[in-house]
Amino acid sequence: MKRTKVVCVGEALIDRIKNKTNEDFTDFLGGAPANVACGLKKLRIDSVFIGSIGDDEYGKKFVNYFKKLDVNINYLQLVNNSPTRIVRVDRNNSGDRFFSGFDEIFGKVFADESLDNSFFEKNLQSLEKIFLETKYFVTGTNLLSSSISKQSVYFLLNLAIKFGVKIIIDLNWRQVFWDYSTFSNKISKEDRIKTIKDFLNFANILKLAEEEAILFFENANPIEISSKLKNSPDIIITDGENPISWFINGLSGSSAVINSDKIVDTTGAGDSFLAGLISKLILFDRSLNEYEIKTCIDFATICGLLTCLGEGAIEQQPDHKIIKEFLGSSIL
Repeated sequence: MKRTKVVCVGEALIDRIKNKTNEDFTDFLGGAPANVACGLKKLRIDSVFIGSIGDDEYGKKFVNYFKKLDVNINYLQLVNNSPTRIVRVDRNNSGDRFFSGFDEIFGKVFADESLDNSFFEKNLQSLEKIFLETKYFVTGTNLLSSSISKQSVYFLLNLAIKFGVKIIIDLNWRQVFWDYSTFSNKISKEDRIKTIKDFLNFANILKLAEEEAILFFENANPIEISSKLKNSPDIIITDGENPISWFINGLSGSSAVINSDKIVDTTGAGDSFLAGLISKLILFDRSLNEYEIKTCIDFATICGLLTCLGEGAIEQQPDHKIIKEFLGSSIL
């Protein structure tokens, strides 16, 4: 049986993005694993999103959007007593964005921190059928900041491994998830890093930013990082507008990033990049050569760029039609 599905596990949240004057904001659907699941569907790849969101206004918006794209949400949990997380995305004096915290944080446990493992145990038989058709399991590290969600992520991870699914981890280090969590705000940074590094040993493919590579591995050499992890995973290191470094199928190289003076908002660019990359990798049932690797990364880079030409992580993601129009235009 050819495996054609991608299971994305993690947070779905609201990006509350300040405008350039920092005087007003707009809410957008976001959350890295949710972004990847939606980006894949726009690129004609069957995706399953597994996570936990509030049974509130924002949660309902997510459900409607997932259904619009036909993302499989059979294992999405809606909780009554925890809100969908709202991330504040502010801008510094130069206009660059940064995560400054969350709305409604005091005394609250956010919905994504409440991913209930008992639900998966009750639905084990149907989950196993899904994993039989799944090629990639995609997740990040933010849910590790909650002891409840961490247990669920490991349950799903081990189930994926049991059925021969390849594990893709986007490190996506966000210290604020740990700082503001009732589960982990007292855990030292050293212990947080250790928890994440232990988790990365499950990866078959690891995507991370250069600053994350330096923080967790003290260097940004993809070959050396791969050698330090149990599964010797393929490594992709992004660095904003600078070239992407990679080590894939035993081959190493770098790929230029397409730049544009028309960039509006970089939120979710890395997630669109990952969705684009997976949409190409899933087509191959064999190891890729250097040319094929570069072609896949170039396509992913275009997906990331096109997401930056408007605001919001999910709404702005491209489909094949938009990509084709872009390649035939002079938009840069």
